[in-house]
Amino acid sequence: MLAVLLVAGLGAGSAVQLNRSLPAATLTASVAETLKIPGKAPSLPWPEAGSAEIMIQGLGSLGRSGASEPAAIGSVAKVMTAYVILKEHPLEGDEEGPDLTVSAADVADYQARIPMGQSLVPVTVGEVMTERDALEALMLPSANNVAHMLGVWDAGSQDAFLVKMNAAADDLGMDDTEYTDPSGFLPSTISTAADQVKLGQAALQLPSFAEIVALPSASIPVAGTIQNYNDLLGENGVFGIKTGSTDEAGGNLLFSAYLTVGGRKLTIVGAVFNQPGANTPEQLAEVNKVVRKLLKAVATTVKEYPLLAADPVGEVRTAWGATTTVSPASAVKVVGWPGLSVPVTVTTTAPGPTVTAGTVVGAVEAGQSDPRVRVELRSDGVTPEPSVWWRLTRTGG
Repeated sequence: MLAVLLVAGLGAGSAVQLNRSLPAATLTASVAETLKIPGKAPSLPWPEAGSAEIMIQGLGSLGRSGASEPAAIGSVAKVMTAYVILKEHPLEGDEEGPDLTVSAADVADYQARIPMGQSLVPVTVGEVMTERDALEALMLPSANNVAHMLGVWDAGSQDAFLVKMNAAADDLGMDDTEYTDPSGFLPSTISTAADQVKLGQAALQLPSFAEIVALPSASIPVAGTIQNYNDLLGENGVFGIKTGSTDEAGGNLLFSAYLTVGGRKLTIVGAVFNQPGANTPEQLAEVNKVVRKLLKAVATTVKEYPLLAADPVGEVRTAWGATTTVSPASAVKVVGWPGLSVPVTVTTTAPGPTVTAGTVVGAVEAGQSDPRVRVELRSDGVTPEPSVWWRLTRTGG
């Protein structure tokens, strides 16, 4: 009887062991938090003189050249004038904004600037310009007299407006910039390509600013039709931002352009400053020549590159020791350029006791900002069921 009971007990115990639920497998995956796009870093056709910087929004700096010391920037200073005005007096949609009435002092200021050969638009006493009219006059034909008008309209005096301009520069981290006039006519208004690229990126976040600087022409009171001095509009995706030219500053252009790569629309913001020339037309022609070359080079350099191959990056291991590797479902490709550092994140999901080939166990995400590239992480093979012996002899959970 004892033997029968023992056999019965063993049989019941074996049944319990064989029918116990299986523990979950473990998953390990290891990918560096930052990977560099393979290949030699690009060499762009930077200008021989002056300085330059190119930034791809959402990706980072593509490089810079020339001296880092601040220098005169001419009418590029008007970008900050427009930025401060629009931050203080935002324009939504097609709003014209409040009116500015031209005073006798404004006319006197205009007339005083004529002998110096400054960029101006004619004004008359009592003329009414909307804020949008004034900003178009400021940014398209680069009217120095309107820069002064806007500053006084906003802050009560030019000096008070300069305080706002320099405070805004500090807020944007433009440590090598100093504004001494709202038009940039004075050579004491100085900055760097890197600082102005920071400003360009911030200003383009204001839809009304981006709309105005992309205009080839506009119509305002008294002056009538005004033309944009930026001759590169429409070339190589260019949609802004501002030219600048004086004897001290040479030729300058803070520019923005669109570039579509791998179905993704990128925004380029760059600056080429202090280009040589005997006069404004020569200086701007020289800076335009440099920017054209740079944008063509950027278009051939910024592409979709493989960052991580579809090779094993981890392992699924069952409680009984069966294993299979896990890999990205396909190569992880990102938009950028060779040498660019790209943040990478691996997320995993707990597998069941076993996996089959192609079981999704997580994902690899790569990129500087949304939209990030996402590729599923999958098991490469099958983990077999445990043997009867393992089931019978297992201990623990």
